[in-house]
Amino acid sequence: MTTPVVLVERPAEGVALVRINRPEARNALNLEVRKLIAQHLTELGDDETTRCIVLAGNDKSFAAGADIKEMAGAGTIEMLARGTHKLWRAIAACPKPVIAAVNGFALGGGCELAMTCDIIIAGESAKFGQPEVKIGIIPGGGGTQRFTRAVGKYKAMRYVLTGDLFSAKEAFDMGLVSEIVADAEVEKRALEMAQQIAALPPLAIQQAKEAVLRGMDAALDTGLALETKALQILFSSQDQKEGMAAFIEKRKPKFSGR
Repeated sequence: MTTPVVLVERPAEGVALVRINRPEARNALNLEVRKLIAQHLTELGDDETTRCIVLAGNDKSFAAGADIKEMAGAGTIEMLARGTHKLWRAIAACPKPVIAAVNGFALGGGCELAMTCDIIIAGESAKFGQPEVKIGIIPGGGGTQRFTRAVGKYKAMRYVLTGDLFSAKEAFDMGLVSEIVADAEVEKRALEMAQQIAALPPLAIQQAKEAVLRGMDAALDTGLALETKALQILFSSQDQKEGMAAFIEKRKPKFSGR
């Protein structure tokens, strides 16, 4: 039997690790990989025991891009029928926090995949980029949209229109990367942060994520209204009562997700 191209591991309580496993292709995102990532994140999003997810590749590549061999001869109707845009939406729609652990290359679809995540931990040698123009296409998984929203028009244009790669430090300076660590520490750091988040009240974490994401594309007044409603809703949770009681009593809280 061949090893699955996407693996799901359980390294700690409340934490799931989804690993892209195509080392022979630098973790290129073929249709099978995309479908499996979408499937696993959908299932983990519905799993009450999962509170935070880490998405990783290996020490050489997070994902070096789309599988060009798979799409080179495709026509418009075939690309439409593949429905990859629906898979991107499923990945981005995961209600649980998702941390990208990026080592090596995160190019094209790999960079877009990282940008669907909520936090990006990058190794100091990691390379990012949207080089699609160099092969006659443009980014199609959010690279013209999420990238621009993360770093602004002029930085995004500079890289989308040239296809140039950029370093982890450049990504950090632009606001695309959350944190840079030594290459050997990337996955460890991502898992540490995932455990930190998993130990917090899951309803508050999910409401915070939703408020940030929904508010980004809304008017400020709308975003503030969403935030206020989310805060008010959380006052009906057991975790809010437990968290505040523990704070007053100077003890460690026990969050149930209720």
